Formats: sequence, C-alpha cells, structure tokens
Amino acid sequence: MSELRSLRAKSPHSGFPDGEALTDHLSATLVSAQRLHDRVGALSVVPERFWTWVKTAALLHDAGKVPQGFQLMVAARRGPVWGQRHEVFSLGFVADLLALWPDGDQLWVGLGVLTHHRPLTGPAGRAIFSTYLDPDPVSFAARFGDIDPTAQAQLRNWLARVLHSTHLVADIPDAGTDIAKVGCELFEALREQWDEEYIDPHHCLTAVLLQGAVTFADHVSSAHGQLLTDQPINAVFALGLVTGMETAGKPIREHQRDAHAVVGHLLLRTPTGSGKTEAALLWAAAQVEQIRTDRGGEPRVFYLLPYLASINAMVDRLARLLGDSDAVGVVHSKAASYHLNRSLCASEDLADAAQQAVSRAAATRLFRELVRVGTPYQLLRGALAGPACASTLVDAANSVFILDELHAYEPQRLGMVLAMTNFWTRIGGRVAIVSATLPQPLITLLNEATEPTTLTPIDADNQSWPRRHRLALRETHLTGEQALTEVAARLHDGQSVLVVANNVAHAREIHTALAPIAQGLYGEDAALLLHSRFKTMDRAAIETRIRHRYGAGLPHQPGLVVATQVVEVSLDVSFDALHTSGAPLEALIQRFGRINRTGNRPPCDVVVHAPSYGTRRAGADEWADGVYEREPTELTMDILTANDGAVLDEQTLGTWLDQLYQTEWGQRWTDQVRHHRNRFAEDFLSFSLPFDNSRAQLADKFDELFDGVEAILAEDRDHYAAALNSVDDPRAGRLLGSQYLIPLPYYGRYLGTYDQQLKVVVINADYSPTNGLEQIHRETRNDYQLGEVI
Repeated sequence: MSELRSLRAKSPHSGFPDGEALTDHLSATLVSAQRLHDRVGALSVVPERFWTWVKTAALLHDAGKVPQGFQLMVAARRGPVWGQRHEVFSLGFVADLLALWPDGDQLWVGLGVLTHHRPLTGPAGRAIFSTYLDPDPVSFAARFGDIDPTAQAQLRNWLARVLHSTHLVADIPDAGTDIAKVGCELFEALREQWDEEYIDPHHCLTAVLLQGAVTFADHVSSAHGQLLTDQPINAVFALGLVTGMETAGKPIREHQRDAHAVVGHLLLRTPTGSGKTEAALLWAAAQVEQIRTDRGGEPRVFYLLPYLASINAMVDRLARLLGDSDAVGVVHSKAASYHLNRSLCASEDLADAAQQAVSRAAATRLFRELVRVGTPYQLLRGALAGPACASTLVDAANSVFILDELHAYEPQRLGMVLAMTNFWTRIGGRVAIVSATLPQPLITLLNEATEPTTLTPIDADNQSWPRRHRLALRETHLTGEQALTEVAARLHDGQSVLVVANNVAHAREIHTALAPIAQGLYGEDAALLLHSRFKTMDRAAIETRIRHRYGAGLPHQPGLVVATQVVEVSLDVSFDALHTSGAPLEALIQRFGRINRTGNRPPCDVVVHAPSYGTRRAGADEWADGVYEREPTELTMDILTANDGAVLDEQTLGTWLDQLYQTEWGQRWTDQVRHHRNRFAEDFLSFSLPFDNSRAQLADKFDELFDGVEAILAEDRDHYAAALNSVDDPRAGRLLGSQYLIPLPYYGRYLGTYDQQLKVVVINADYSPTNGLEQIHRETRNDYQLGEVI
C-alpha cells in the first residue's frame, strides 16, 4: 500500500511538512459531511437520499488527484503546474464505484463532486464545461497525463472499502473499469443536464444545497476545523435564564412567557429595557427543541442586528449568559478586529493577539459555532451561491433567526433581507422580529416574507412605556448662530450635549465653533468629534474616550460630542440633550435613543433643527443637507412640528412611523420594497443558473451595496507595508495594517490610486487625528472636499 500512502491531497504547509495524504483528506471530508448531517438534520426541500449523495460525494470529491501531474505539482510548495481540474477526473471514480446505482443518483453525486471548486458554465479557462470540449473519451483521458495504475487501483479499492463499511453503498462492482472512459461519459451526462439551455428548474435548489454541503465538508476538513456539536440555547438554558432573572429580582414577565410558548415565527414589540432580549432567547430555546424533535440535528441560532456596536455588545452579553465566550461566533466584516481587541486584553504581544484574532474569525467563517451574532447582510451573501457562498445556505437550513432592531431600511436592502427571510423559512427556519418601533407596512411585508405561515404577534400593551424625551423644533439650521448659542448655554449649564449633523462638513464646522467652549470649561476630552472618515485606530480611540465619559449607566459628566449619523449605530451612550439636523424619522429615532438612555431622569430635550435642501453635483433631486431624500424628511418634519413640545415614548414614535408610511410616499416606499424583494428572489434565490460564472461576478455589486471601500493615506504607506510584513501569517498582517484604513463611499476608489503591491487604495489628503479626513487632493481633477456627495 506504499503507493496509496504516497498520494498527496495538499502541498506541504504548516503542520504537514510532507503534505497531506489524500486518504486522510478524503476521510476527514467524509467525517465533516457526517457532522454537517448531524447538525442540519432532515431537509424537507430535498429528496430523501440527499445526505447519502452528500457523504458519497465528500468521500470521492478529490479522488481525481491521483494523476502524476497533480502529484508532482503538490510534492513541493511551488511544483510544476498540472493545468487540469482534478474534480473532472474524480467523476471516473463516481461512475465506476456507483455503477450499480440508478443513473439519477450517480448524476447527483457527480454534480456534488464536479461543482466544489469552479462554475460549470461561463468563459473557457474558468468554467468547466467550456474548458473540457473533448470529442471522445481517448482525448478526454489524454488531458490528465500519466497515472500510476497501482496507485489508482489501491485508491479505488480503499474507496470501495470505505463506501461499504460506512453503509453508503451496499453493492460495488468488481474492479477493471476504464476510469477515464466512464468519467467522460458521466461528465457529458452532467453537461447535458446542467448546461444552461437544459436546466430543470425543479432541481436547482437541491443542486445548490448539495454544492453547499460538499464544499462545507471540504473547507472544514482542509482547514482541520472543529465544529461545535451541542446547541447551548436549549431547554436547560431557558430554565437557567428564568431562574437567574428571578434570583436578580426580575421575575419573568408576561410577554417573555408568551414568547417562550410560541410555536413558529414571532413578532415581539416591547419597549427598550423591558427584557426583549430575554424574551427572544426564551423563544429561540423553544424553537431549538421543536426543530430537534421535528428534523433532528442541532439548529443554529443567528442573532442578527444592523449595527456593529450592537453586535459586539450582544456577543459579550450572550457569552456571559452562556458562560462560554468560545460558544458565540461573530459574523460581520470587522469580526477579526473585534477578536483582536479581546485578544489584546489577554496578551501583550500584538502579533500574537492578531494571530489569535484571525484564527478565531476564520473558525467562524468555517461555521464552528452554533450561536452566531452578526448582520443580515453577511448571510445575504449565501444568495450568490457558488463554491464560495453555497455553504452559507445549507448551514442556515433548519436554523433559528432573531432579527433585532429591524427598521424600515432603504428599499433595496430591506427587499433583499425580506427575500432572504422568506428563503430561510422555506428551508426550515424559524424567524423572530424584535423591535420597539415597527411601522404597520413593514409588519405587513414581514408577514408576506413568512408566508404561508404568519408571525405570532406579542405586544407589551399592558406595560408602561418610559417617557424619556421632550421634543422641540427649531426653524434655524444646526450650523446657525442660534443653534450654536443654545448648545453653548447648555454647556455652561453643566449638561452633556450630543450634536448630530447630517454630513461631515457640518459636523466639523460645529465642532470647530463649540470645542473651545467645552474644553475651556471641562478639559480636553469634553469636546470630541466623531464621523466615519477617521483611520481605524483614531476612531477607536475617540469612541473609547466617548464611552468612558458618556457610557450609559456611568456617573454624569458634562461635555460635548459632535457626530454624524455614525453615532446612531456605534455607541451605547447617554446624554442630557440632543441637537440634531432634521432627517427621516427612522434616523431621528436612533438619535433620540442616545439621550437619557437609561430613563432614570425626567424627560430630556431632543431639539430638531430644520435641514437645508439642495441638489447634489449630479442630478436634479433635492436632498436634506446633501444626504437624505427631501420628501420623507419633509414629511417627518411636518409630523414633528405638529407635536412640538410633546413628551415622547417609543409607542408614540411607533404611531408617528405609521403616519409617515401611510402617506403617498410611504406607499411608493412599500411598492419599491416589494419590487426589490421580488427582483432579488427571482434573480438570486430561484437559482435558475446555479453554476454559472456570472454569480461570482455579482460579488462586486454586493460590495458596492454594503461594504464601500477603504483607503490609506500616502504618508502612511510605509507604516501600512511594515504592518503587513510584521508577522508570518498574511491575514494577521492585514489585520494589523487595518488600523491605518479610512472608510470611503464606494466611489472613493476613484479618489486615489490603487497600489497593486499592497492591494489598497492610496489617497493624498489632509488629515488629523482629531478632525479626521479633510480635503483629498487629485492631480487630474478638482480636489474633493469631505461632506460633498458625488
């Protein structure tokens, strides 16, 4: 068997100086597929033999690495390029070993094998079908070069023994089949079935989930990842949570008990501070037990929030409740940065902390934890399918989803979230919507997303809604002399004041005018500016100073924070008063929430100033301070003006949201959401071309919608390069370098030059750690001034 043990699946790498044995990798992939089956359980949307196909494909997926050309390539870190696709040659082992199976079963296993790396349709060189156009089996076989017949025979016999011993295949034909010939025949049969002219739409979802399951198993085994096996949010957890609440003098409330009793989807509307998180977790624990009973497996629990700070805080909270920080995964674009901050608490070595952080983030990307906290947008990437994203879809099957702080987002994004929510319910998921304020049109849309079932509504009608704010309107702009004078008076009166501008330029102007007053009265930290155009390191430092001075629950300190809308999403803070520029009601509600956050004071002032309206550089539409659409902003200002002087609670704000969305604008907004929901479902979630190269190309569009672009200053280039090269692991180096990155809107890539060596946009700009990014200088066009929208 020496020839068999000499076959390699991977080149030499850390922990495997001689490379990884092919049989070891195939065995590990089969084990990973079995663990995935144990985790997901039975799926109602696929044929009964689905998991048999997955596990068989997992065992056979890399059998095509037996040719000598591939073995020479992986014998060293940089061996000669073989130039062929091993998954294509693997089909010969599928056809041979499964020859006594029905043709349909062979085709499904073959599809799982063939699609675990590359698209099937698309341009030659990238897509498999257009690359392999051989006229006959002889030409097909010649592509793969010399093969050691002894090694191939030994591998075939080993695979046969494993298939039989694991009860995947009862009867296996005798050896002697021409592997290349039968592989070519199976390849052509798959081409006939899955070339884009012939695809049966009824098979598409099964095909994508099959691809996802095989790639899941392959990625986990290749990374030697460990999957947690027991869902900690279960009946025992629920009992402990209730007991802990009672011990703390907070006995279970009616809405929490009702949520725990729900079977199916939930809509929970209850005020901030009423224990809605506990209610959601009690609901989740009940759903976990029900899905276990109905489908088997260990359901994943996804706690989804729209904002980074909320996510990080929830990760910490769940870790405390579960008593295990390793049980909770972080699923957002800055997950490694989150782990880096936590690692630094336990390690003084920055490089070691970075390595720990990227390892933990990578483990979550490989689906390690059964409890994960993140944004809905990260899970949306599953809709791209393909080898990189289809695993996300199968991992979401039979799972439990809590969507907390769900708001009436921009129509396109909300439509995508609603379409994905519907998909989760189709594949066995349970969904809870948790919020203090939801407009009725959004509730209608959410019920449409869970059809044919509906959300079970639980309202806290019999509870007292805290009255934390008093509304005041001002006709003058936030940057005007009257506004500045009023804020200055509050500072002299010893108040902590939050000022929220709609754009960076206005925020900087206000900070410049008021900072000397606040700092003269209370010291340097008493006047801080926060917006999105800071280096990561500087923004982190500013946010830390803000939290330490104004964090919710801390002793009162006077001072000033001037911010843009980033303060809506990033900090758990509490101020005495708010002055803000007018904006759509959803945004203002988030800003109000940073005032008297704990509700332990009489109603505090939230002062809304009239915005200015004008066009952007391109286009005729008018925008509030260059940022928000004029019509919903004006409608919001009309509602606020009619209630000037009112004392507010979240129930009142919910009523105002209903008024806003019942207007003609609100109806157009609802229609737009439905349009984008239907478009996304049709284009992405029907999987009509599940293995086409075009799906991978759509990743750029996702980045444009959700990620923007990041840049470094020209003056930081050497520091950034040094950080990248300061550790052996390039992922850890990239994380250390991220402290120099400045977020820009997606068009920001055109404001600088792309450094091919460092793979980052470099800008020539004015910058300071206290004011952030200012003017960007461009050689060929006019300079770009921050605050300008183009």
